[in-house]
Amino acid sequence: MLKKRFSIVTVVIACICSCGLVIGALLYGLQSVTGSLPGTFKFMRALSIVRSSFIESVDYNKLYEGAIKGMVNALGDPYSVYLDEESFKSLVTSTEGHFGGIGVVIGMKDNNFVVIAPLKGTPGDRAGIKSGDKITAIDSKKTAGQTLEDVVAQIRGKEGTTVEIELKTVAGEVKTVRVIRSDIKLETVAGEMKNNKIGYIRIGMFNENTGSDFIKKFHELEGQGMKGLVLDLRDNPGGLLSERVKVAELMVPKGPIVSVTERSGKSVTEYSSLEKAKYPVAVIVNQGSASAAEIVAGALQDTQAGKLFGTKTFGKGSVQAVSNLDESTGMKLTIARYYTPSGRSINGTGIEPDVVIEAAGETGENQLTEAISYLEKELVKK
Repeated sequence: MLKKRFSIVTVVIACICSCGLVIGALLYGLQSVTGSLPGTFKFMRALSIVRSSFIESVDYNKLYEGAIKGMVNALGDPYSVYLDEESFKSLVTSTEGHFGGIGVVIGMKDNNFVVIAPLKGTPGDRAGIKSGDKITAIDSKKTAGQTLEDVVAQIRGKEGTTVEIELKTVAGEVKTVRVIRSDIKLETVAGEMKNNKIGYIRIGMFNENTGSDFIKKFHELEGQGMKGLVLDLRDNPGGLLSERVKVAELMVPKGPIVSVTERSGKSVTEYSSLEKAKYPVAVIVNQGSASAAEIVAGALQDTQAGKLFGTKTFGKGSVQAVSNLDESTGMKLTIARYYTPSGRSINGTGIEPDVVIEAAGETGENQLTEAISYLEKELVKK
């Protein structure tokens, strides 16, 4: 009888120990995933209270979505955002080359929603929206306290519908513009031959076709006798970083183009295999030149393969990656910072041109004239 009791006690103790080990393993796993057991328990406690006590019926999917959104917002990074179904779809379509909206690219600067660049020929451009304008309200709803993705989602919409945008211009003027949305088709590369064997290529932004379109246009101008190139990156808000290497490789001599460094310290450097720069390059930039456009401009400046004209660039030196949470939602997180070939970080500071020249008039034709003049002198030297 005693032996039987001893056996039962032994089994109970073994079960308790096994349960303890399982619970311990679960808690350890939870700690590893969440980083904070007290914080996790606090969240679960809050969820339990809402479920049991809130007076109205609760949509749990909406609660979870709100929790994720709040978590990402708490990072304090304007470029890290939760992408709900509408925002996720909008992001995908914009990188594919078309979307419904007004053709204005927006970023965050000093806690303001700032126009990085109006895309040339779009409704936003025709309405007189300029790089540097601050967006203070959309359809009478103030933008303060909203996220970047919220603001973008309100501006985009079906073709033919109207959106009213309140702006504070660089000069401090407050004005309201009414813009009719259209289907924004992004032809990102355009070019032609200028006088005296000078080629001209403008890149409006970097989408999935930009690299191949630039290569095609570059070789087309070569066939027409190009001996020097003006690369116009004004009001280019960036886009897909993968495309900037394809563009830079035709101009940046053998060596690094850009280095991307993660939080862990891991760094990946993209290299050019071009033995020698074939032509002198003049790059035109302004405060609407950002991200991937700054990578190309910075690489050309650092390697002395190109000379920069215009005004200081926007200063977005961070890299974002999109992760799917399910089939229709995701998160866009800043995962790294990039550095130019000389090791410069331009995040928040921008790139100062070699020749600072303000745009005269709407088109900034004087900047283009100055760039062409420089190339003509370089060709005479040769």
